[in-house]
Amino acid sequence: MSKTLFEKIVAREIPAKIVYEDDLLVAFHDVKPQAPTHVLVVPKKVIPRIAEAAPDDHKVLGHLLLKAAEIAKKLGVEKSGFRLVINNGPDAGESVPHLHCHIMGGRKMDWPPG
Repeated sequence: MSKTLFEKIVAREIPAKIVYEDDLLVAFHDVKPQAPTHVLVVPKKVIPRIAEAAPDDHKVLGHLLLKAAEIAKKLGVEKSGFRLVINNGPDAGESVPHLHCHIMGGRKMDWPPG
């Protein structure tokens, strides 16, 4: 099976503007931003989507959310507000079958989302 786009970024086969990395995840700017600040936080472990996460993935999932909040602070959107989005499946807007969290901020977000 071929690598996903995110696996290629993690492996440095495709360049990305990385803002954070540790042993469990990498965060980088989205190439098609939907807000002034739009960063993806991607686990290095391949989990196709949140609905396919296993109980033993709890460390990665918790780390992803905690680091997303830290990254949002580093990017300067903590005080004004930011949105975390995890899409699950094509109808939700999932375009890469590799779990990831979008950090979006820098503008007012409408509710409900489109």
